[in-house]
Amino acid sequence: MSNGFKGLRLHNTLTRTKEDFVPIDPDNVRMYVCGPTVYDFAHIGNARPVIVFDVMFRLLRHLYGDDHVTYVRNITDVDDKINARALRDFPDLPLNQAIAKVTKKTADQFHKDVAVLGTLPPTYEPRATEFVQPRADGKADMISLIQSLIERGHAYEAAGEVLFDTGSMPDYGELSKRNLDEQQAGARIAVDAHKKSPGDFVLWKLSSPEEPGWDSPWGRGRPGWHIECSAMSAAYLGEVFDIHGGGLDLIFPHHENEIAQSRCAHGTDVMANYWLHNGFLQVEGRKMSKSEGNFVTINELLETEKFGGRNWPGEVLRLAMLMTHYREPIDFSVRKLEEAENTLRKWKRAADMAPTETAPVPAGVVEALSDDLATSAAFQLMSHLANEAASDARAAAELKSALLFLGFQLQAADVDEDAVAGAIAERLAFIAAKDWASADRIRNELLEQGVQLKDGKDPTTGERVTTWEVRR
Repeated sequence: MSNGFKGLRLHNTLTRTKEDFVPIDPDNVRMYVCGPTVYDFAHIGNARPVIVFDVMFRLLRHLYGDDHVTYVRNITDVDDKINARALRDFPDLPLNQAIAKVTKKTADQFHKDVAVLGTLPPTYEPRATEFVQPRADGKADMISLIQSLIERGHAYEAAGEVLFDTGSMPDYGELSKRNLDEQQAGARIAVDAHKKSPGDFVLWKLSSPEEPGWDSPWGRGRPGWHIECSAMSAAYLGEVFDIHGGGLDLIFPHHENEIAQSRCAHGTDVMANYWLHNGFLQVEGRKMSKSEGNFVTINELLETEKFGGRNWPGEVLRLAMLMTHYREPIDFSVRKLEEAENTLRKWKRAADMAPTETAPVPAGVVEALSDDLATSAAFQLMSHLANEAASDARAAAELKSALLFLGFQLQAADVDEDAVAGAIAERLAFIAAKDWASADRIRNELLEQGVQLKDGKDPTTGERVTTWEVRR
């Protein structure tokens, strides 16, 4: 269609309604997602937006073309803990170089982890440290944005800080549906005598001689958290772009304050046209925290036996995360991972029956995902294709295309040989007890996993011997 609508409908947090997605420029669909703070290894909660918006990126590329989508996911490396460690460990280096050394290990690990989760790299992945001061290439930067806010009457200096004046923006709070009268002192809002309003937030704060900082018109200091994303999104996507994504916990204050800064600095009515937020994650029915003992990083899930007494393939984590609709809360559990693993194994065995010719991505899968990323509906169709694959080569080929489209590997899943051996031993015991129904159940369960049993006799003893092979 001429206006760029291709059937995609998204739930917009800004309006609390599901809307047709119409890009500003169909030849350059633009999306920004808040990325990790690389002070420590990313935890499983950080993985959810990475996976969710990777699916969105893939869908947009499918609808508009690979070369017509720009996806920016930042790395936050401006953080007081990071800054302090950089000053301590590398006192003789310029601050940005010192921070890069401090964060190299965690940033590298993040990239390694999310690659194993099957995600595509974003088009651009800017680091906050690169956008603090004015740049030689003229791209947006934090100091220039703050200067613009002061000049436009939306920010002021007080007690060594530059603060955003929330009272200067009549519709502040539109995203979170909070107004200034409701902004009371609380856990996320500091009450200071130098603020015009308790809701005013820091754009720039001075650094003491012992603290790291960057030179600015207001003295040597460092930026507030929110101004970082306003600068980096503008640098690569412009003053107004299509989609801004992140976790539900970022709606207030982070995204609310991003909107305030960007709109007031640029004089625009919006920052992004569509705001998407994934739901909260808990682990085994409880909020994830170190005090609860259920805090787990992506790397621990992939490489250690901390969760469920074993490590987990990245694509199993990916499917488990997508089995719940992205806007709903998710309970991340061993049971959910086991369910995802079994489902993925069945799909792969079925897809492995496909001929060498490729098939287009099933229209039903695209249609389901175009309804606000309705992954459950897409997966139902894929399970139906898996059931038909044995007798329908086309179904197998379409399932194969759907798996590839959604970021899953195409090669057959590994078989747990110990588990197969245990199942065979259990089946032989049922046969010895003449429990034929239970024996048949085990044979069928293994067959669903792609394991074909073959019964024979030992030529010497005459006893039953069961071997197995992976059915291709």
